[in-house]
Amino acid sequence: MPDAYAAAGVDVDAAEALVDRFAGLARSARRPEVLADVGPFAGLFKLGSYDEPVLVASTDSVGTKVKIAGLLGRYEGVGHDLVNHCVNDVLTTGAEPLFFLDYIGNCGLSDDAKAALVAGCVAACKQAGCALLGGETADMPGTYADGDFDLVGFVLGVVERDAVIDGSRIREGDALIALPSNGLHTNGYSLVRRLFNVGVGGDPAAERAVLERSYP
Repeated sequence: MPDAYAAAGVDVDAAEALVDRFAGLARSARRPEVLADVGPFAGLFKLGSYDEPVLVASTDSVGTKVKIAGLLGRYEGVGHDLVNHCVNDVLTTGAEPLFFLDYIGNCGLSDDAKAALVAGCVAACKQAGCALLGGETADMPGTYADGDFDLVGFVLGVVERDAVIDGSRIREGDALIALPSNGLHTNGYSLVRRLFNVGVGGDPAAERAVLERSYP
């Protein structure tokens, strides 16, 4: 059966070795509540002591920024982006992010590139104080073009019910604080790629030259 899978474009042995590699990375982004390493069919997480816990969940992707990552061969950054995007969503409710899971769908992406994606997720999870509990890597020849991939994340957080931020306590006279962005994060890259004509099937060297140029 492994030979049949390999003939179809899926290397089962390599996939199993990659899971072990992911598990080693994920161990550095653990919390005491995590009860099992990455690898089983489901992650186990013990919920701590709360009076009236409300679970807060979100899922997101980095969109077409994956095209930019692929052109530049720089994958770790989009792992950071993915985690932070998901964590920011649950933070809007006042929740503490507990754990994160990732999904990589691809065709022909190298193991090193996949590991870089997960390493970026791990680093961002550590910064956010949440665990990388598990994930899924799907090799899908015939669905994605060779070298293409998608990156999706899922986060679960918790907040006490009486501490949920839902806008109901906003009052006249409250301060509204705006924070500047340090640049594009995960939204808007379809427009950016169109404006700069990159990631649209043109000459890869020319597209990389556009991406590696500084624009004041």
